[in-house]
Amino acid sequence: MLNSDTRLYALFGDPVAHSLGPVMHNAAFQKANINGVYLAFRVPRIDDAIASMKALGIAGASVTIPHKETVIPLLDRIDPLARGMGAVNTIINRDGMLFGYNTDCMGAVDPLEGVCDLKGRRVVVLGAGGAARAVAFGIRQQGAIPFIVNRSIKRGRTLADELGAAFIPKADIATVDPDIIVNATAIGMAPDNDAIPLDPEILKPGMVVMDIVYTPVRTALIKAAAERGCTVIDGMAMFVNQGALQFELFTGKKAPIQTMKSVLLKALEKR
Repeated sequence: MLNSDTRLYALFGDPVAHSLGPVMHNAAFQKANINGVYLAFRVPRIDDAIASMKALGIAGASVTIPHKETVIPLLDRIDPLARGMGAVNTIINRDGMLFGYNTDCMGAVDPLEGVCDLKGRRVVVLGAGGAARAVAFGIRQQGAIPFIVNRSIKRGRTLADELGAAFIPKADIATVDPDIIVNATAIGMAPDNDAIPLDPEILKPGMVVMDIVYTPVRTALIKAAAERGCTVIDGMAMFVNQGALQFELFTGKKAPIQTMKSVLLKALEKR
């Protein structure tokens, strides 16, 4: 029940209408008997949202596209991991001081390490936004060799240079002979369910293909990869993992991961 003691948590992004973050986090709050509520806010200007956190006493927030990088200078403290990768997806309000963290990194690394050893693997990361930055940073920390592919050459090269990775044009993906491909763009997200971020002919048996898009769970990329004998990791894995880490930062309690997975699957079935 909501009352004057209920703590407010928020999602800041643009767009946010597709997000199942509120479904996941509110179910977790209920399961853990925490008096909190999580709401999504479409925020074109992240500076306004950050000001609202302090003014209204919002306890914590998730940050999504397109604000994961631009939010950094607006915060009071940045966790070293988030600082190193240059992207924040989680904010904690501690007595008016805003602390920035990144849970995307381990949210992506953990599922990948669950299916293969990352050391020495050639990984093509599609995208150059905050999610791509987190994925590339995380896998590089584990000894993988990241290659950045992005439509904007300038932005892709900038990210690659900052992370000590290589930038390659999309047309040259096959020449890298990647072991792993990670889609860290929004291509394939509902309602554009048929969109795919690369030529399916690139996909070969034995590759690991991961998509961070979770609406739908089985994106066009995941379907194409599965048909070609790849090991696939859908967006649900990263979304739940990073969400569980967020929940633990928000509350200081262990995340009820099974509950979070269950409510997400039910919500997706309804869609």
